[in-house]
Amino acid sequence: MEVQGKIKMIGETQTFGNNGFRKREVVVTTEEQYPQHIMVEFVQDKTDLLNNFNVGQNVKISINLRGREWVNPQGETKYFNSIQGWRIENVEQANQASDMPPVPPAEAFESANDLNEEDHDDLPF
Repeated sequence: MEVQGKIKMIGETQTFGNNGFRKREVVVTTEEQYPQHIMVEFVQDKTDLLNNFNVGQNVKISINLRGREWVNPQGETKYFNSIQGWRIENVEQANQASDMPPVPPAEAFESANDLNEEDHDDLPF
């Protein structure tokens, strides 16, 4: 899945626990009739992917939805969802890279002067 929009906020890398679990959050605002502010978290080595991005950039983030179950001390079961990013691309660069090469202007082509409409070819259409 993907989320596309403009970066609103990039958080600092946070480290948790004895194992050194790392997490970094980014908020992307979608560009639609009712814009949404979507928080995406990057974990472990993926936190470094955000180093090359700034607030205001248009990006496309590849995500996975994660869910987990937790039982509180009172025995009640709670469910939590998270949106985890695993790739982020600058939309402007992605569009430029995938664009077709420019088409030469029409005057770059020679005109066909010896065209005879009555010549038949063997094409079936």
